[in-house]
Amino acid sequence: MTYDEIISDVVRVVEAVGCAVMVFGAVWALGLFAVSVVTGRTGDDGYTSLRRNLGRVILLGLEILIIADIIRTVIVDPTVESVISLGMIVVIRIVLSFSLEVEIDGAWPWSRWRLTAAGPRGDRVGAPAPTGDT
Repeated sequence: MTYDEIISDVVRVVEAVGCAVMVFGAVWALGLFAVSVVTGRTGDDGYTSLRRNLGRVILLGLEILIIADIIRTVIVDPTVESVISLGMIVVIRIVLSFSLEVEIDGAWPWSRWRLTAAGPRGDRVGAPAPTGDT
């Protein structure tokens, strides 16, 4: 077995792990949702939890698949075409990751501090509390 064949096999294993994370994670998330339906805890909380869990699983799987693409491009096939292809794949996956994070958290990653600075009613820290006179 040559070095390139070993690395190609490693890339296949990493890709398989990324796919397995997404498949088993989706089954796990759907299982949690099914349990919440059976126990009567349905509604927005169950649906929101399902979406959040599925989004997290997809993000993790995409990150693992990016690792496989980087290994393949850097070690197995370091040509200009493969580097350009890797660049396009990474850009597409970054856009997907940002979109999923916005779906999960409800805010862009760079404005997440606004969510943590908000109080329990969504008030900003340091803002005067409502007096109830409206």
